[in-house]
Amino acid sequence: MPLNSSMPAIKWDLLLRYRLIEIICFWEGRLTTNHLQNAFKIGRQQASKDINVYKKAYPGNLEYDLQLKGYRPTTDFTPIYTKGTVDEYLHLLKTSMDLGQRYVDTFLPQANTEVILPISRGVTPEILRPVIQACRENRRLDIKYVSLSSPEQTEERLICPHTLVNSGFRWHVRAYCEKNQQYRDFVLSRMEGIPEVEDEAAYTIEEDEAWNTEVELIIKPHQGLTKAQKRVIEKDYSMQDGELVVTTRGALVEYMLQILHIDKQTDKRPAVQQQVELANFNDVKRWCFGG
Repeated sequence: MPLNSSMPAIKWDLLLRYRLIEIICFWEGRLTTNHLQNAFKIGRQQASKDINVYKKAYPGNLEYDLQLKGYRPTTDFTPIYTKGTVDEYLHLLKTSMDLGQRYVDTFLPQANTEVILPISRGVTPEILRPVIQACRENRRLDIKYVSLSSPEQTEERLICPHTLVNSGFRWHVRAYCEKNQQYRDFVLSRMEGIPEVEDEAAYTIEEDEAWNTEVELIIKPHQGLTKAQKRVIEKDYSMQDGELVVTTRGALVEYMLQILHIDKQTDKRPAVQQQVELANFNDVKRWCFGG
């Protein structure tokens, strides 16, 4: 479905082509039929048709530039099938790299790019499949789990999982733990054997308070920075009036702060290393750092 809910649904393959049209044109400033041909292995006639149909549907977005010999975004360009964020373009670069150098050269003829990726954790299909099934069907899951608190032994747990989560560094599943009688995060790479899908779960996503609570994190430049340094950080993070408000779930607060390298030891680091700090710590501390 388009990101704009008022737009009609279209076929999946056409949606992907429209997304590519918007991302390449908006971020590279030049779109040709070659982009669609190489990405989707379609002929020039089909690629040209896709672009023309898009242009006709959204006449204010693209215009042909004879000098560029391609389409460029108009000054009034408004994304329809994308959000218009740089992350979408960078994700496209990463995806093309994952597919191999041949796609980087022919599909995205951008400047040299290198992406540093988190190290993959040891998650097998045999573990992931039953986890996904249990989440999808609201079933209990019998798992064998090794935790940092008990690294010497494998514990058997009955959990009621509801959501897979990528914290930016690893994958885990959010679930109710029947042993601890609370919702917790279970790291997929710490599961052993093959989880067994059991009967219907008594605990669902609706009872997970931390998951269903919206929390605002107010991020500001570190108070130890100079005014000039603070201006640099404000620009880095696109801050407004000297702060950035990040909205997340209560259950994900600590992961968001880990990505920003904000923890209990923040005040002990040099300001130029820490760079940002949490301005509303007292408001959100119940969701992180052990409460």
